[in-house]
Amino acid sequence: MTSQQHPPAAATGPATSIAPTAHVVCPVDELPPGERKIVTVAGRSIGVFNVGGRYYALRNACPHRVAPLCEGRVRGLVVSNGPYDVRVEREGEIVACPWHGWEFDITTGRSHFNPHRLRVKTYEVTVGMATACTDDGDPAVETFTVTVKRNTVLLHVTG
Repeated sequence: MTSQQHPPAAATGPATSIAPTAHVVCPVDELPPGERKIVTVAGRSIGVFNVGGRYYALRNACPHRVAPLCEGRVRGLVVSNGPYDVRVEREGEIVACPWHGWEFDITTGRSHFNPHRLRVKTYEVTVGMATACTDDGDPAVETFTVTVKRNTVLLHVTG
């Protein structure tokens, strides 16, 4: 094989799409602006944040040393245009790793110091109607009686 030839690409088959599954986090009134709730979904620790009435979710693992990122201090972004010009913008949108202080944007998962290369996994979060489910039949073929309760924060996780 010459330097211009490449081995054939492995067959991967058709692309499949897996729809995310919604998981109840809590009622909206239990997660007010500025607060967070850490939940475990499908074996993953995930932090759900309310930033000014909008909800965001990050994997609770700092890419540096797998520290519990979402337990870190939430603050704003410190910016400056020159000497003695220091201000805080985007209050409540930055979380700092509790171990080494690495900062991540809660709204995007991107790191503050290297946003194009380093990020934390993000998850979709919506507010919807919660349902109460009861098993109503054969466990092999689950059916449920569904009743609407109240507005609830739902976390959508694939796989």
